[in-house]
Amino acid sequence: MNGVRDRGVALAPTKVDRLDLSNRRLVVVGGTNGLGQAIGQQALARGAEVLVVGRTFRDAPHERLTFVKADLASMREAVRLGRELPVEGSDVVLFTLGISATKVRGETDERIEMDMAVSYLSRFAVLQGLAARLGTERPDGAPEPRVFVMGAPGTGVLGDPDDLNSDGPYRALRAHMNTVAANEALVLRGADRLPGPAYFGLNPGLIKTDIRSNFLGEGSLTHRFTETLIGIAGQSPQTYAGRIVPLLFAEELEGRTGLLFNNKARPVLSSRGFDSARADRFLTASDTLLQRALH
Repeated sequence: MNGVRDRGVALAPTKVDRLDLSNRRLVVVGGTNGLGQAIGQQALARGAEVLVVGRTFRDAPHERLTFVKADLASMREAVRLGRELPVEGSDVVLFTLGISATKVRGETDERIEMDMAVSYLSRFAVLQGLAARLGTERPDGAPEPRVFVMGAPGTGVLGDPDDLNSDGPYRALRAHMNTVAANEALVLRGADRLPGPAYFGLNPGLIKTDIRSNFLGEGSLTHRFTETLIGIAGQSPQTYAGRIVPLLFAEELEGRTGLLFNNKARPVLSSRGFDSARADRFLTASDTLLQRALH
């Protein structure tokens, strides 16, 4: 579930309670709820300027907190956001927005399977106009800008790039696994296909959030019972945020790209069999699907 540890990468980020993020800027796409909200609040508490993107603003106003409203189930909206979001002075962009697939296939108005649209393709779409602009107006000597992509990388999911949109016979788990594989492909090949920043993948594992509500039925007995068990057995969003925020700005990541991290911010290996050729197939399929949605 959390991947195989990569013993070849050694990191020792500063502990969160000693972290000073003054003059650092973080963008969280999906930062108005769940893990994104917890991470944004943790970074804010350590002195960072934080911009959150989502549909509904849920935080208390703060002078260093900015909200941008966007519905990223729409690829047109995602592309627009990627062109217009003010990221030239930002250090890190973190994508946390995600849902789970529904038991019966659902589509957006642009004919993209709903989980694929929200949990992956919107990220790919945003990056079309964002990647080359990220961090370009920071002072000389600033660290390389970074993109962090949340999903479940390193868990052995290979997906099906030939049916990225689940247009064939539909199974919810299979559809969701396509988003998992595509997000891993984005991390592994992003620096080549969407140059500018370095790319990193995050696998938070099971944490109590609303991400499973689509599949389990929001507010249902099954949903409440499942989330209660996860809440008892797993870490809280705040605990995870305390581990991840130092990683986002860790000096040891300078000059690296394509690394994946588990729920304790420890490096893990990419999924076995997920080579560059397979990752490229996913990104080529992503571009084709995005163009289909836009036309």
